[in-house]
Amino acid sequence: MKSIEELEKIRDQARELINLRKDNENKTRIVVGMGTCGISAGAREVLMAILDEIKKRNLTDVVVTETGCIGMCRFEPLVDVIKPNQPKVTYVNVNPEKARQIVARHVVNNQVIDEWVIPNI
Repeated sequence: MKSIEELEKIRDQARELINLRKDNENKTRIVVGMGTCGISAGAREVLMAILDEIKKRNLTDVVVTETGCIGMCRFEPLVDVIKPNQPKVTYVNVNPEKARQIVARHVVNNQVIDEWVIPNI
């Protein structure tokens, strides 16, 4: 990014793509950690890859949101996938390619990618 205008354009595109309806419990939720540690580790690019993959696949039953610091800075970028009636899955050290695979394998095909997951404590 070279200018504020370019950053604003990215922000506006992300806002258009993010479905912020929180009242529908039958949708899969993807939460991207966007604290300063996450952003410095590449969370913006991860968020954009997730949004792009959802758009490419025309997924309408997925809600993508951002959150602040999750508290596990050394594992950033962090992505939570919360499917209805299933436990939350937290992916660690996510990059754009992993983000696309998370959408394809976990969100679409219901296959958790165990080697990228931190166990729930």
